[in-house]
Amino acid sequence: MQITLLTIAAIALAYIFTFVNGMHDGSNVIATIIVSRSLSPKKALIFTCIAEIIGPLLIGTAVATTIGKEVIKYDYINNPGSILSITVILAALIGGMVWNLTTWKIGIPSSSSHGLIGGLLGAGLAAYGFNAINWQSFFWKIILSMFASPLIGFIVGYIFMVISKNLLKNSRPAVNNIIKKTQVLSMIFLGINHGSSDGQKSAGVITLLLVIGQISGEFIVPKWVLLSSSVALMLGIVFGGWNIIKTVGAGIYKVKPVHSLNTQLSAATVILVSNLLGAPVSTTQIVSSSIMGIGSAERINAVKWLKVRSIFLSWFITIPMSAVVSAICFYIVNKIISL
Repeated sequence: MQITLLTIAAIALAYIFTFVNGMHDGSNVIATIIVSRSLSPKKALIFTCIAEIIGPLLIGTAVATTIGKEVIKYDYINNPGSILSITVILAALIGGMVWNLTTWKIGIPSSSSHGLIGGLLGAGLAAYGFNAINWQSFFWKIILSMFASPLIGFIVGYIFMVISKNLLKNSRPAVNNIIKKTQVLSMIFLGINHGSSDGQKSAGVITLLLVIGQISGEFIVPKWVLLSSSVALMLGIVFGGWNIIKTVGAGIYKVKPVHSLNTQLSAATVILVSNLLGAPVSTTQIVSSSIMGIGSAERINAVKWLKVRSIFLSWFITIPMSAVVSAICFYIVNKIISL
């Protein structure tokens, strides 16, 4: 009976984490199109919410598998009926959520994805020790993608902006109207890939909980888990933070419609490839770095590099900080459950 109640509580917390993820990271999808005045916030939200729901159903479950089976070794965490395994996931979710809410409150665009990964890392180490972590996958699939994806986002954004400048150099001002309308499609493209990426992460945790709680016999992500995760993500976006929108949309570079279009296209392209490879990348990092690349291609001095420095700092500290918080949460939660 206790394992069933704990499993239900952990699954509920996973959906809450997904909601907070939407509040925290979802604003990155709509930030540039709103700040560039290409679309009203209400319309941007409507289009994005539709895209976020569709995304997880279209682009596989490779990221869900990475989160569910390749951070903590599956042989350790996959222990059906184990209260300890449920406790580890509870602590990981709580630690990641605490870090996300803290950075969301102060307007730092850190990564919810890396908050969750750090949570699993810290709780896994606290519960099982060093050998329980899949270090090969952690470094080659997670840490490598953490550093490579923003760099690729910067380069792709830079290239897209250079191409746009050459194509539009003799255009009339009326071309902005075409760009604004085109942005609806590029924002949907970004929303689909963001929904797939972040929805899969939560779906991976929930599927793992279904196995541990003996509700499911094997790690196969059900469609209803993907769909419900994307709905929770969508609801979080609806209640998202204006602080993050201002930081991403205006705090790095003064974004105009052409910059917004290129940001959405470059970020969505990088995230799509990452989803197909099963790399749990950060939408926050990729959108921010794409803006940096686009701003640098046009006028490098106009990029607000002091703000960029604070964003870089948040990238480096998210996994270790959320890991520490989750490790502490594990000891507290484990003590409470043991009473």
